[in-house]
Amino acid sequence: MATEASVSSPGRPQIPNPAQRDYYWVRSFVAGGVAGCCAKTTIAPLDRVKILLQAHSPHYKHLGVFATLRAVPKKEGFLGLYKGNGAMMVRIFPYGAIQFMAFDNYKKFLSKRLGISGHIHRLMAGSMAGMTAVIFTYPLDVVRARLAFQVTGDHRYTGIANAFQTIYLKEGGFKGFYRGLTPTIIGMAPYAGFSFFTFGTLKSLGLAHAPELLGRPSLDNPDVLVLKPQVNLLCGGIAGAIAQTISYPLDVARRRMQLGSALRDSEKCSTLTKTLKHVYSQYGVKKGLYRGLSLNYIRCVPSQAVAFTTYEFMKQVLHLN
Repeated sequence: MATEASVSSPGRPQIPNPAQRDYYWVRSFVAGGVAGCCAKTTIAPLDRVKILLQAHSPHYKHLGVFATLRAVPKKEGFLGLYKGNGAMMVRIFPYGAIQFMAFDNYKKFLSKRLGISGHIHRLMAGSMAGMTAVIFTYPLDVVRARLAFQVTGDHRYTGIANAFQTIYLKEGGFKGFYRGLTPTIIGMAPYAGFSFFTFGTLKSLGLAHAPELLGRPSLDNPDVLVLKPQVNLLCGGIAGAIAQTISYPLDVARRRMQLGSALRDSEKCSTLTKTLKHVYSQYGVKKGLYRGLSLNYIRCVPSQAVAFTTYEFMKQVLHLN
């Protein structure tokens, strides 16, 4: 998820409001958090299926994406598609908020302090923002993955609090909450970087070369151009697809490491290198390292559409433009 600075149309100069500037980070935090929650809730069923497929759940390992989407409600009820979403909401609000705030601050730092500008600073700022958000919210991601991997009738945890307590007591204390952090950070660098880079570049090019076709005046400031919602959808989908393709094998390794003792072959997934070798040797490229990728492509368009559209709307409501 990413947005670039809005492109101003010719007219009267913009004078920043000191009061608005003082609370900019609070409003940016809220806008990013709300955008993240809306996007993730929209695709929660697809996220659950992705985790089940990536980790080869014994209950659904013989099924594909759409067959699993049909099988989960039959076996676990409709709400089974949203298992783990509560933990996801607890995680995604600070994650989205931190990522958007960090991106803006890293961009300013790279431009003003280090003199790095142009397209490269979007890529670097996006990578750094993604890694920052991951480090702060990773334990919540581990708990959410464990809850989502559970199947009705085969529960290891009773809820978020119980999952935290069990992991802490039985998996080495705080160390248990950071299983898979290395592949997550390594994978987040290209994923977040290329997401911000691609969307930001497409947005800048669109508003610069076809402002009347692709842009419209901001709701809170008619002198500022923003992308039309349908254009946000397209740019976000392209950005997500490119980023997912590049980083997906690392996402598979991350999930398997996060699930830890919930997997029968957990002893073979203790490090990033071991996990990648095990998945490749056991399942190959298509059915192992890229298992569930088609589902991720299906997730990208609605997820990025909701995220970008919501964030752009929140920016205007909270006067961030």
